[in-house]
Amino acid sequence: MNKVFRKIHLWLSVPVGLIIMVICLTGAALVFERDITESLNPKIYKVAYTEGDTPLPPSELVASIRQQVPDSLELLSLQLSGERDVACMATFKGAGKRSLSVNPYTGEVNGWTKSYPFFQTMRKLHRWLMDPPAYKGAKSAGKVIVGITTFVMVVILVSGIVIWIPRTRKALRNRLVVSCTKGWWRFWYDSHVSLGIYVTLFLLVMALTGLTWSFQWYRTAAYGLFGVSTARPAMSAPQQQNKDEKKEKAEFDYGIWDNVVSELQALYPSYASISLTAGKAQISKPGNMRSSDTAAFDTQTGEITTVTAYSDVPRAQKMKGWFYAFHTGSWGGMTTKVLYFLAAFIGGILPLSGYYLWLKKKRLSKKKVFRTIFETKCI
Repeated sequence: MNKVFRKIHLWLSVPVGLIIMVICLTGAALVFERDITESLNPKIYKVAYTEGDTPLPPSELVASIRQQVPDSLELLSLQLSGERDVACMATFKGAGKRSLSVNPYTGEVNGWTKSYPFFQTMRKLHRWLMDPPAYKGAKSAGKVIVGITTFVMVVILVSGIVIWIPRTRKALRNRLVVSCTKGWWRFWYDSHVSLGIYVTLFLLVMALTGLTWSFQWYRTAAYGLFGVSTARPAMSAPQQQNKDEKKEKAEFDYGIWDNVVSELQALYPSYASISLTAGKAQISKPGNMRSSDTAAFDTQTGEITTVTAYSDVPRAQKMKGWFYAFHTGSWGGMTTKVLYFLAAFIGGILPLSGYYLWLKKKRLSKKKVFRTIFETKCI
């Protein structure tokens, strides 16, 4: 049985090893994208705070923003941070994923957030091998190849666990350490075997969660394991009518946001951020699992009408956030991010050590055959 799994492990790894290396190393590069971007742009994400400073009301922030941006930009949302030294973020229709940084104490615009080309390239390689789909939800050759490779990677990892299982206690000790004093071959062998088993669980979690973005059938099956359906409920006639009415609504009075924020701050003494839109506010709680309560308010008076706690949100709406958190390592903060980075980096090195061991073994086998032939002829 062990020989069968060795064959499976080898002959699945040989054709897709380089693709696995690309997926893992680019994933490792993306783990700290947000942290690196914020560190390189402190003026965008941080503001100077002195004791006694009071943030401006949302209506004054909006008025200040409008004086500093073109009239063609339509404000969609305003995010207020719960930390005193963090900037506000405003989003606009047609601006894509960019946000405008604003000083909450002066209303001064700090600039637009940006994504560095390096990370954009890493993301395209990681998800689509530089072949992104034409539109969201569409397929592309790169997306399919990444999905199939990730699925094969799961089989490789499982077969690797079976091969790794030691028969004796001495073998167990040898398979948990990396020897640096017994030559290069032993170093690469120990690196492949020992480091591989340490990161297997993390790599399996990354692969099994990542597949939900590659294949609809897999996403349906994965959600189904948690009793969740991926089908979207049909929009009722009243909902459709309300949606049409919103398109023709009058200009929103941003002064309403002042009342909303006052009420929410009384309800939530501690929060990570409050995101305001027309008719709704999201209150993000401190933590790493993207949990947030949603408050609906009267657009005429600013009175909060309903508050939907995160615990009451249907599980179907939480699943994507959970899968994302466990795929990226953000669920445990900086500790799990570091662990995920190391696991992904080692995962990218494993194919290289595997290729080295395989080619070395082939070369030794050829030398042994040639030696046997030579000795036979001499006899």
